[in-house]
Amino acid sequence: MKYFFFIVLGIISVQLYAQNFNCIPRSKGNHQIINYSQFIISYNDIHEQPDWVAYDLTRIEALSKLNRCDCFKEDHNVILGSATLADYTSSGFDRGHLSPAGDNNTSEKANRESFLLSNMSPQLPSFNRGIWEHLESWVREQAILHEQIYIATGPVFINNLGKIGKNNVTIPGYFYKVLLRFEGEKAYSIGFLLPHIGATGEFKEYAVPVNTIETLTGIDFYPDLPNTIENKVESQFYLKKWDL
Repeated sequence: MKYFFFIVLGIISVQLYAQNFNCIPRSKGNHQIINYSQFIISYNDIHEQPDWVAYDLTRIEALSKLNRCDCFKEDHNVILGSATLADYTSSGFDRGHLSPAGDNNTSEKANRESFLLSNMSPQLPSFNRGIWEHLESWVREQAILHEQIYIATGPVFINNLGKIGKNNVTIPGYFYKVLLRFEGEKAYSIGFLLPHIGATGEFKEYAVPVNTIETLTGIDFYPDLPNTIENKVESQFYLKKWDL
């Protein structure tokens, strides 16, 4: 009987957290947290880009369509100043979205916010327009299929590729995305860890448990979950649960 009680308690707990889940990762140090219409960032002034960008994406949001404004600009909400357009000019690197424009189409304001340089990392054109874009499109497909998913994404500052611009914007060695969704009494997560150079083939080849990315970045992605649920969810690695 006691085992049945614990199972029921676990089911109730997951359902409760699914209804009230806070998708914000834990901030690193005193890095500035900035809230926008459809995403939240933790800005790292040392590297002049976010540690993470977090948001939930619903089916309605993923299906929303707007023309890209392509209105890249520095973010004046960053207290110490964000990267600038000049940092990227003639650098050979794209201004790579972390929360993509295609996930920010509920309003023109939201779409414009996605082009702030606080939401960018330097990315090689072949990476940004290749495997990273394919992963972004798949994430939207998952939101449409499962109605709502929680996303955190950002750079991994390991084996960095140098810096660009007068503001010394770091060129990350890796990029990640972590996803979480709730399905009745179940919670499923998956992570993707892509090397900035050499990420070829299909993005599913770079799928890893979320706790692998937590170890590399030092970020606690799901502090709102109880430890018993969090530990189980973050160690999962079920490609079939994500249609891969």
